[in-house]
Amino acid sequence: MSKKEEKITTVEELPGVGSATAEKLKESGFSDLMSIAVSSPSVLAEAAGVGGAVARKIINTARNSLDMGFESGEELLKRAERIERITTGSKELDRLLGGGIETGTITEAHGSYASGKSQIGYQLTINVQLPKDKGGLNGGVVFLDTESTFRVQRIKEIAESAGLDYTNVLKNIKVVKCFNSDHQMLVAEKINDLITKEKFPVRLVVVDSLMNLFRSEYIGRSTLADRQQKLNKHLHVLQKLADMHNVAIYVTNQVMTKPDTFFGDPTEAVGGNIMGHGCNIRVYLRKGKKGTRVAKLVDSSYLPPMEIIFTITESGIVDVKE
Repeated sequence: MSKKEEKITTVEELPGVGSATAEKLKESGFSDLMSIAVSSPSVLAEAAGVGGAVARKIINTARNSLDMGFESGEELLKRAERIERITTGSKELDRLLGGGIETGTITEAHGSYASGKSQIGYQLTINVQLPKDKGGLNGGVVFLDTESTFRVQRIKEIAESAGLDYTNVLKNIKVVKCFNSDHQMLVAEKINDLITKEKFPVRLVVVDSLMNLFRSEYIGRSTLADRQQKLNKHLHVLQKLADMHNVAIYVTNQVMTKPDTFFGDPTEAVGGNIMGHGCNIRVYLRKGKKGTRVAKLVDSSYLPPMEIIFTITESGIVDVKE
């Protein structure tokens, strides 16, 4: 086989990509041929510091060197068999979710303040560290805090209630306080490096909340298109992370009241169709009677519509005692 016919397998082998350019690409999240093949010339040119023509050549070569992802139904079935689940601590909530928060999937929980969104995130942050026979994945967590609401004291309280050494639990949690939407997006892109380079055993990513910074920065109808475009990119990065590393993604979301709703609950998740299409499983949370919480499955491609109740105690998420 001649040198021209040799199959390219690494970023460094692409035409026009030297060691310095390859390093720039990897720092921007282009660590493999697939990430380059699905990029646009303008984005790649900016990341690599090259001209548009060179960027197009790099992308075309990457595309020609790749099997672009066609999979048989049999292969998809094998991938589905990789799915694992993290218990929420409530059997009823697990039942609603088909057994718990699943890997390879973005699960969104939306609701008003104090509806339990963050509390579920805290519980999952601890439960993912449990052995598999106890509903965990023996893994670590990356927690993106966009509302400055992460409370280490709450993690300590839940961990101690479960009989765990909270110091060991905290060692397996990487928390990043995000200051703006660009920072939030960058952190999400860097999680891949945390897994591949630093070997941190990430099995869960929590974003609390996903829309907060986007919503505060992009105000008015004139900015909506830009916001949704960035949001779409962010969700694709999270989904790619879930697919590549079999990671569970749990995001919380804010809600708004629809003024044109005259019957029924006027509450609706923010983020529009981008959020609706980008999240695989969507759960609506609200306060119930006597301090309980109501969880309603509002969207899933395979789970049946369902509504259950659970409660939040000092020890975490639990079922309601009859």
